[in-house]
Amino acid sequence: MKVSVIGAGAWGTALAIASARGGADVILWSYDNEYKHFDGVQMPSNITVTPDMAQMRECDAWLIVTPAAFFRETLRRAREFYASQPIIICTKGAESATGAFTSEMLHDELPECKDFGVLSGPQFAAEVASGIDTGSTLSGTPRAVSIGKQILNKLYIEESDDIIGAEICGMGKNAVALICGYNSVACRGENDRAMLFTRAWNEVVDLGLASGAKMRTFLRLCGIGDLFLSATSTTSRNYSGGVSIARGLPPTGTVEGLFAISGLISRATSLRVPTPVLCEMRDKMGL
Repeated sequence: MKVSVIGAGAWGTALAIASARGGADVILWSYDNEYKHFDGVQMPSNITVTPDMAQMRECDAWLIVTPAAFFRETLRRAREFYASQPIIICTKGAESATGAFTSEMLHDELPECKDFGVLSGPQFAAEVASGIDTGSTLSGTPRAVSIGKQILNKLYIEESDDIIGAEICGMGKNAVALICGYNSVACRGENDRAMLFTRAWNEVVDLGLASGAKMRTFLRLCGIGDLFLSATSTTSRNYSGGVSIARGLPPTGTVEGLFAISGLISRATSLRVPTPVLCEMRDKMGL
């Protein structure tokens, strides 16, 4: 099987490595021909790094792993090379200008794509690249889920058809992890932190249910699993970003939670779902 991984940051490179170890020949697209290097991890020989999107045309599936801020732009660039392959969205987040989820951007830019899925779960890229056990939820059409499981056979994959639920979980955990990092510095006590954490996640769940998501999705790896990882570890860029904001410092790296809070609030407002904690935390952090 030949697979294109679109985006060569930490997560894209880690997924390329996992796919290659699973037996796939991987085209890793990088806009500048660079990729993430992990300490102690050698790139498999069946990965080809390239800035040439034309090589994606002959692949059996695409895994899109660009940051949410560049997701639509990347789809537009890739459109001419699309040949009805199943697409697995591995990006968590939404478009900051419109609040559109990644699946909505995919529908806008590649309406001919009928088989797609969303991969989401508790995943630190360095651990995936190192071969440490990792699990994820893969939500999508039957064909997309089937081929995704073949490609990512080195990961534990739980199947789902709740695409919107997986996307809201991915956005929600980014926002709540940012809040948790901020409150680890700003809150007066542990009780207050626990209360705000729980109330914020409840608002994410309420939004998900109002959007048509299934309650069980929030109990899966893409939900409580990813929330646990991101909201409790200093390795999480969102948690660390919240800590930096609370200390008056600029966050470093890609911190999707900065955009996720506003996106969730915007979506909740349109559905008339109250989000008092998300709004309060957005204002406190000056977002």
